Amino acid sequence: MKIYLLSLGAGLLVGVVYSLLNVRSPAPPVIALIGLLGILVGEQIVPFAKSLWGKEPAAVSWIHQIKPHVFGHMPKGNIETGNVARGQQVSGRETS
Repeated sequence: MKIYLLSLGAGLLVGVVYSLLNVRSPAPPVIALIGLLGILVGEQIVPFAKSLWGKEPAAVSWIHQIKPHVFGHMPKGNIETGNVARGQQVSGRETS
């Protein structure tokens, strides 16, 4: 229940900020994407500050926490999926 209340509080805060900026909800796509980027980067401020506070080098926080979370891993398809997309033969039958 606590996580739902926190989510509601965060939503209310964003609604107030949108109101102060005269942005209607749902926001135009570019504004919404920039806001999502801000959320993604903002999530990393606390772990980064903790690592600096603990006298850990900033590079360690970047490599182990920030980079994997912000940039993630590129999606990988399997060979069979790629072959189907190209219309090649899969398992003895040709795809069309």
